[in-house]
Formats: sequence, structure tokens, C-alpha cells
Amino acid sequence: MPEDEDRRQVRALARPLRNARDLDPLLERIGDARIVAVGEASHGTHEYYAWRAALTRRLIEERGFAVVAVEGDWPDCYRVNRSVRLLPGADEDPRDALDAFARWPTWMWANDDVVDFCRWLRRYNADRSDGDRVGFYGLDVYSLWDSMHELIGWLEQNEPGHVARARRALACFEPYGEDGAEYAFAHRFSPTSCEDAAVEVLRALCEDRGRAEAEEDPEARFAAEQNAAVVVDAERYYRAMVQGSAESWNVRDVHMVDVLDRLLEHTGGKVVVWEHNTHIGDARATDMAGGGMVNVGQLLRERHGTDDVVLVGFGGHRGGVIAGAEWGAQMARMSVPPVRAGSLEALLHDAVGEDSLVVVPGGERPGWLDRRLDHRAIGVVYRPERERWGNYVPTVLGERYDAFLHLEHTSPLQPLHLERPDEHVPLASEGV
Repeated sequence: MPEDEDRRQVRALARPLRNARDLDPLLERIGDARIVAVGEASHGTHEYYAWRAALTRRLIEERGFAVVAVEGDWPDCYRVNRSVRLLPGADEDPRDALDAFARWPTWMWANDDVVDFCRWLRRYNADRSDGDRVGFYGLDVYSLWDSMHELIGWLEQNEPGHVARARRALACFEPYGEDGAEYAFAHRFSPTSCEDAAVEVLRALCEDRGRAEAEEDPEARFAAEQNAAVVVDAERYYRAMVQGSAESWNVRDVHMVDVLDRLLEHTGGKVVVWEHNTHIGDARATDMAGGGMVNVGQLLRERHGTDDVVLVGFGGHRGGVIAGAEWGAQMARMSVPPVRAGSLEALLHDAVGEDSLVVVPGGERPGWLDRRLDHRAIGVVYRPERERWGNYVPTVLGERYDAFLHLEHTSPLQPLHLERPDEHVPLASEGV
């Protein structure tokens, strides 16, 4: 198709984005869907976080969404959840809970944009009964040791009969100094692992669930079970990491969708998911599928159907970002150069030249939505000098997302603190 026709079709479909009311076409597309997964093209861009929060506020206020589930660790995010839901003993200001995040990269969640949203959510919840308050939960798999310590603390107070099992599991992990890499490499050269000990704790909790729920706080027990599930899947994740395959990615994304399914069952409400585009966009519309990788967006569509799941992606033309120059590095403000020619973002920039929303139409659609185009992806590690040959994912937009927000100029988000020397740096994963 001639280039001018591509641009004409893009202009016909794109809608200007100036304020939250301009999201109306997206709200119409979402309709009665129970799951809306909202991405970001980097983990360090203010505008992606701000627009995602604006959409989420509308979904909560106008469509009754009850859960915000994010690409963060369960224990850290559960402290935020307690704050935004005004639970006894929780932080009165969600900023304090977010500032306590101690796993690299902390800037993903410990930043001003998330603070603003969580303060809004606490105010929103303050006018609602406890059962109707919106929660904030973490989906990720990195918190093996933190989750184990949280679980033991809960068991000591609520189910002391299971404490001995949990301590046996912790003792199995202790020789590795709470270091996933040490555990992973040790397993590589030894047939033994801590898998059985971890699974035993989770099984015991699940077997006792029916008896216990009538006697205790179901929410607190649910949190304990999620910490136990993290221990089981994190153990699998770290063992898979040293194999150098797609398996570790798949363990992580399957875990996140499993947590989402449990949240849907536990809350009975609709869920907004916040993760990177690489997790949110359907992997089958990229080169990930060829590498044997699945992701959250694909699994959600497969488990819940396309009518009940809406996937929303982001992209930007140029600007700035917070990222690290290498895994575990101190955060830095970096310039993001204009997108390269022939990319998805270049097409939107050339055709529209302003912030815009594209909602993928049902039925027959313009050819550019079904063409494979390069789509920029910036992770927690970013090197702008690699833009000429890296940092892009071949993408069929009309299959990867149900809607796409294109932003012309972006800026770095504002972290709450610099990375601290005693932070935990997880074993580097494949992707973002």
C-alpha cells in the first residue's frame, strides 16, 4: 500500500488525546470487560504512568473496577494495599509504603505518579465500606525470601501448627544468603532443590482453607496463601533462570496470570492490570512466540476470551526516561531519541504528529494494523546508543493490542529516592 494511503488511514482512525475525557472511545471499547491490562513502553516515563492512572480512575469510578494489580512484588504491594484500603495499623500516607520498596528497580513503583494515584485511591476508599474498597496488589515472582518471612510471621500468629513446615522450607533456602542467583547456580550443579519443602507449605495451607476461613480474616489468609505461592513459583523461576531459555520468562508470566485469576475469584470484582507492554501485549503478535515465550496478554485472552479482556499499549516518539545503564545500576535520567524510520511510532508521528488514541476496530480494519512494524520497548536497562539495531519488538498492532496510546513527547518520572546500597537486585531476567 502506498505510504500516503497508510497515513490517511492512520489519521482517519486516530483520535486526539488532551485530557481524560478523550478516553471515551476506549471506555466504550472496554464495555463490560472484566480485565483491562494497561501497558507502558518503559518503566520510567511520567506520561505513561499518568495516562494509565487517568484511565484507571475512570474505570474505578464509572465501571466499578475493584482491583489494581501491578508488576510488583506481593509483600511490598500488600503494604500499599493496606494503606489505600485504610486497614488498621497501615501507613496513613501511601507514600511511606511506596518509599519502603527495596528491590531494584525501586523507581518502577516508588515514584511521584504512583504516589499521586495511591493517595487518590485512599481518598476514594475512605467514603466506601471496607468490603467495597479497591485494592492494590502485586503480581511478580521475585520476592522469595520476603514472602517466606511474611508467611512465617502470619503462621506464628494464626496457624502455629504449620510453622515447623515453613521453617524447614526457610532452612533449605538459608544457605544461599537470600540470593536467587546463588540458589540457581547451586541447583545447576546439584540434583537437590527446595521445591518439595516449598510446595509442602502451600499444600498444607490450601488443605486447611475451608476449616480456617470461618474463624479468621479471609483477606489476611488470602495474602498468606499468595506469599506461599510466590515461594513455590520463585523457586521454580530461579532454577529456570540458569537454563538460559524462555522457561524462566514463562514461569514468571504464568505466575502473574495465576495470581490474577486468584484475585478475580477472591474479590469477585473487575481488575485493572499495570505492566510493561512486553507482558501486556499478546506475545503471538510479536517475535516472542517464535522463541517459545508466552506472556500475560496472551494467557489472559486464552483463559478468559477476547470479549472479557482488553489490552492497551503505549508508545512514544521522543523524550526522556529513568533507567539503568546495566542490570542493578543506579538509576539515571536518559534522553530517548526520535524513533527510527519505518517503526509503528514513526508512522503515527508522521501521520498525526500529536498525542493520540487508536482503538482497534472490530471486523475489517486498515491494512497498517495487520502489518508487522517495529515497536520500541525500553526496559529497566536502557542504552540509547543501541536504538539503531535494538530496543524494538516486531509487532502487529491490531493483534497485539485492542487499543494504543501514542505520545509525541515524554519525560522521565520522578523517583522518591535513589537506589540504596543495601537493595536486593534480583537475578537478571529475559526482558523487562
